Amino acid sequence: MSIRVEKTFAALFALEDLREIYRGSLPTGLDADEEQAFRAKIADLKSLIADLESDRGTPRPSKIAGTLDVRAREEQFINIHPIQAAGRLTPAARKALISYGDGYSTCDFCRKPFRLDKITRPGIAAFHADLAKFVNMDQARVVPGARRGFQAVTSTLVGKGDPVIVSALAHYTEFLAVEEAGGVVKEVPLDAGHHVTADATAAKIEDVQRETGKTPALVMIDHYDYQFANEHDVRGIAKVAHQYDIPFLYNGAYTVGVMPVDGKAIGADFVVGSGHKSMASVAPSGVLATTDEWASSVLRTTAMVGDVTSRKFGIKEVEMLGCTLMGGTLLSMMASFPTVEERTLRWDEEVKKSNFFIDSLLAITGSQVLSEYPRKHTLTKVDTTGSFDTVARTHKRRGFYFSDELSKRGIVGEFAGATRTWKLNTYGLSWKQIHYLADAFTEIADTYGLPRTR
Repeated sequence: MSIRVEKTFAALFALEDLREIYRGSLPTGLDADEEQAFRAKIADLKSLIADLESDRGTPRPSKIAGTLDVRAREEQFINIHPIQAAGRLTPAARKALISYGDGYSTCDFCRKPFRLDKITRPGIAAFHADLAKFVNMDQARVVPGARRGFQAVTSTLVGKGDPVIVSALAHYTEFLAVEEAGGVVKEVPLDAGHHVTADATAAKIEDVQRETGKTPALVMIDHYDYQFANEHDVRGIAKVAHQYDIPFLYNGAYTVGVMPVDGKAIGADFVVGSGHKSMASVAPSGVLATTDEWASSVLRTTAMVGDVTSRKFGIKEVEMLGCTLMGGTLLSMMASFPTVEERTLRWDEEVKKSNFFIDSLLAITGSQVLSEYPRKHTLTKVDTTGSFDTVARTHKRRGFYFSDELSKRGIVGEFAGATRTWKLNTYGLSWKQIHYLADAFTEIADTYGLPRTR
């Protein structure tokens, strides 16, 4: 870790120690011992600032609570990890996490009806309305990750033995959500380009009806899948689903928060997004949005009454288990939201950056793109069996030589040791970083004598 990055974290931790002094004091102010501790910590902080200014100093132990490493990946490296790119917190989200990290911090001003989406200080109620508008749906709820959005819908609509249509590229959490509800997944096969089409979906529904005598309870399809990040015909698939009177769940784990999403234009009955994957939010976080038609079902309130106490909690929503995201998780999502809204308008630029890098990679002879090309997304699956893997076959470090070379150039996030098929994501990188990334891959190829077309 560079000395400036190390000292930056040390200064941040010193400020937290200052906060802790106030947390243990009386509202009337610091006593003599606390004042002495405060001044000692200020002196320490001044020393750290001096080290930062001079770019020198003695490194301090970089463990939190004695065992946890400081995570400085985003400060030290260009990170191309496939699932981390769009979940990087904004500065506002990091500040919100510092301020609202306490467990039930969102409940400071919770009043009747005692429900998360009704809280007005901070503006959580308004945020729910903003989320619904953001994806052009009628109502929205925050949930602990996209998977809990799937779960809320399947537990509402799917009964024992009910078939549910998913993609042959569906995420495992879609499978689990269906299984937990007692349903059975039925996969739509892919075409030659690894796409799910409307025609194939219609054919699968017909097959399922013939085989089971049942109409599927739900069609659940990713806009961009997690394996190839190929675009699938969600509008056409939604239309097909409705022709069979089947509700359609749009899986926007890789779209909501990075590109414009219009749920009603798509024809979605449910839109699910991932906060920690695509909305610059702390994990686990996500969003479930729905139309008014389905809100009374998936957002139903409890009717249960205690047999001894006669207690009832009618305002609590069953699928949400009352309240969902509390504390820093939710506030990070709220704090990032203005940036997230704005950045979706620059999606075309992000795709241009992705294609610039991929074009550079393809210039290294033997490299291939397994995803659709040109790219329509920043997540890409590549095959370097014919390029970087040819070196790994005889290198003493095998595939790890490639990770070594990238790390030496300040690049992380590739699958360690992978030189055949692997995934990367360029989302959020500046053009300066994109050029650096492309040049780094070219340098590695040249170092090992791999031919290039340019």
